[in-house]
Amino acid sequence: MKITFLGTGTSQGVPVIACTCAVCLSTDERDKRLRTSIHIEHKGSSFVIDSGPDFRQQMLRAKVKDLTALLFTHEHKDHVAGMDDIRAFNYVLNKKIDIYCTLRVQEALVREFPYVFHDFKYPGVPEINLHTVEDQPFMIEGLQFTPIEVIHYKLPVTAYRIHDFTYITDANFISDKEKEKIKGSEVIVINALRREEHVSHFNLKEALEVIKELKPAKAYLTHISHQLGKHEDVQKELPDNVFLAYDGLEIEVS
Repeated sequence: MKITFLGTGTSQGVPVIACTCAVCLSTDERDKRLRTSIHIEHKGSSFVIDSGPDFRQQMLRAKVKDLTALLFTHEHKDHVAGMDDIRAFNYVLNKKIDIYCTLRVQEALVREFPYVFHDFKYPGVPEINLHTVEDQPFMIEGLQFTPIEVIHYKLPVTAYRIHDFTYITDANFISDKEKEKIKGSEVIVINALRREEHVSHFNLKEALEVIKELKPAKAYLTHISHQLGKHEDVQKELPDNVFLAYDGLEIEVS
């Protein structure tokens, strides 16, 4: 299973254009982060988790030409705003795109993209099949996805475990019950917004504590704001099995 980090950044703490911080002025491409999303390839199937405002740019940059399904973690704009751009896949693949999310996220999609759900559809609008994610594993094209509920301040967010890979974004609390679903993962991806505490995101210290508790062979930090620091500097501070993810990073997971 091949994982590509389409984006590892966040709208949180986004600087103004004139910002002169070290990250914003960095020439290291690893410090240039689009909104958080990943692409999963497995036995000819192609999955994306979250389609933020940068979705079209990310898919073009990664040369993704197929889309089996789009899964959502939650309804915030930086994770759903690009859904409209699946229309290109409708056209090229000549099929509806399967979308998986909770009922609450589905309600948000109806509010944000009402034209997609009208009885009379304007020609060219996105064509989708909605599937409801509940508190139980489900299969897509032979690949099992296990939903894991994490908390983003007071908002439930869906993390996903696929085989020995667990993907967590936008969280600052995981219950012991949900941690049991994560334990044994070979690779964990988890959000680490910045060094300072935040009301709805793990900071660097908290993310490292979760990783230490869950003991994956490897862990990658994502949903990174420019406030965390430059990639080169942060990586030097991390344990040997923890890595700062960056846009375009590709990993193989069993």
